[in-house]
Amino acid sequence: MDIYQRKSRWKLFLALAGLAIMAISVLYTGYLAERLANGERTKARLFAQAFEMMNLRSNDEDVTFQSEIIKTNQDIPAILVNTEGDIEAAVNFGEDRDFDLDFLEKELVKMKKSSIEPIEIPDAYTLYYKQSRLLNLLTYFPILQFILLGTFILTGYYLFNSARRSEQNKVWVGMAKETAHQLGTPTSAIMAWIEHLRESKKDDAQVQQVLLELDKDVNRLDLIADRFSKIGSDPELEPVNLVDELEAIRAYMQRRAPRKVVFDFPDPDNSQPIVANINRHLFSWVLENLLRNALDAMSNEGKIAARLFQDNGNAVIEIQDSGKGIPSSRFKTVFQPGFTTKKRGWGLGLSLSKRIIESYHSGRIFVKSSTIDGGTTFSITIPSK
Repeated sequence: MDIYQRKSRWKLFLALAGLAIMAISVLYTGYLAERLANGERTKARLFAQAFEMMNLRSNDEDVTFQSEIIKTNQDIPAILVNTEGDIEAAVNFGEDRDFDLDFLEKELVKMKKSSIEPIEIPDAYTLYYKQSRLLNLLTYFPILQFILLGTFILTGYYLFNSARRSEQNKVWVGMAKETAHQLGTPTSAIMAWIEHLRESKKDDAQVQQVLLELDKDVNRLDLIADRFSKIGSDPELEPVNLVDELEAIRAYMQRRAPRKVVFDFPDPDNSQPIVANINRHLFSWVLENLLRNALDAMSNEGKIAARLFQDNGNAVIEIQDSGKGIPSSRFKTVFQPGFTTKKRGWGLGLSLSKRIIESYHSGRIFVKSSTIDGGTTFSITIPSK
């Protein structure tokens, strides 16, 4: 199992754990709210009965107990209505509103429409009441908890990802600069030795031919060092005909590809120029990565096709191969550092390509389509001139 499969499983596990915590919280809060609602209904019933007993009392009867029951209700808004439908009393709407008949009539209409069943005192009163503020807060607490927890998780995830990307970028840039530096010293020494041999073996045609090929390889090493040195800096862009750039990379890669692999690229002699501002060294690196991946996806035979066209002011390059394809679930994963399906390799090629296209050329690179055992199409979009 690769690192990104493990990462996806950890994300799923954490998501399920979060949902379980939320479910337990909602159920427990619901249980508490139900218990509190039952307690409030009992309290409201006692209030109505105490009010009835006070009205039915004889002149010498002690109603201190009933009076205390009425006073204890300081949080449940309630309206007591007599058998004729007239409001007899109201409590807990506010000091002024408890005696404001117009306000109480409007509140009574709302209470009659609510889901809370009124308490009936036969042949005496009907008590309409609302949930207390505490019960309302407890009812909506899971929603508030979900919002706060979600905000905390999203904020933490964003900050963690930003810090991780920043650290990752520093590591990448440091490694690239160090690689360029390490390549530079032996490359310079090899170039000096080549010049020494060239001068000392002027008359040896075979040696001169070998030195010519060594020159090409050294120039290639120099190009690689230059590419790495540009990672993390602002490379200079210049207007380049992308048709010629595609042809150059085709010629380079075709010489190194199996003979049974067919390259179908635009003919530079019969194609309209499409110009874009690019850095040649870095952009050719991206194309090389795509073509190498295409070759790796095929078993020493197949077809690699390239299309180049303009679309809404952008230059679009599509590289299509007839290889083994990529599952749709991995269209984005293939651009993440360390992702690879090869036994050998660091899994950095496409990640570097994405950085080069998006950060340095203000473009996009993505998997346009792919079919298992039917091939893959990568698309590059950059602003054209």
